[in-house]
Amino acid sequence: MMLTSTFFDLPVPWHNALVALLTLLYVFSVPPLMDYLVSNHGLSRDISRKITHICAGSVIVFLPLFHDGHWTMYLNVSVFAVWTLLLVQKGLFASDDDQAVKTMTRTGDKRELLRGTLFFVLVAVVCGTFYYKQLPGVLAMAVLGWGDGLAPIAGMKLGRRKYRVFCEKTLEGSLAFLAGSFLAGLFFVWLIVPQELSVSLIFLIALAATVIEGVSPREVDNLLIPLTVILLVSIL
Repeated sequence: MMLTSTFFDLPVPWHNALVALLTLLYVFSVPPLMDYLVSNHGLSRDISRKITHICAGSVIVFLPLFHDGHWTMYLNVSVFAVWTLLLVQKGLFASDDDQAVKTMTRTGDKRELLRGTLFFVLVAVVCGTFYYKQLPGVLAMAVLGWGDGLAPIAGMKLGRRKYRVFCEKTLEGSLAFLAGSFLAGLFFVWLIVPQELSVSLIFLIALAATVIEGVSPREVDNLLIPLTVILLVSIL
């Protein structure tokens, strides 16, 4: 979806920089909110971690605001570049009461930030550069953000039918992954690359990603899921 004007009639570079600033404000507002809910309202680390995951994946909602044709369009990944540096620093040196450790890890071990969470932001950088406003990148982030974000929440709250390949999953969680991936895929493709909208293709990719998530080892799914999506979009 192309933007034809700039905010306040700014030159394109300044407009894109302003949009990038909005993405930074959006993403950096989530951890303090989750920290408040974890510390004061009993929200579990697992739930806060996945809400943060969903919000981070949804940052692509800002993509239509970026103007194409100038290198500053790649500022769309600036928030993930910053988080890459922060996660490395926090994963190595953060204290146990660090905001990111409390809201983005399962166990409170800061080293978790160097695995699945770091993989997520690296994938986001790839999608926002090599697949900028392209179907593979948009779908990969939609599926990774919403499918992989909703699955464990549904599994924890509703999961009754369990299965195990490399780690324990639930049928209810997998169904939530499928529904979240499909609906988010439809929405974000319609919003960002409407000319590529195909209900059947998005459903097939969501289904394949659901299978991959179900058989993936913990943490590695943040790499395997987007890789599957990108490969399938390229093939199909």
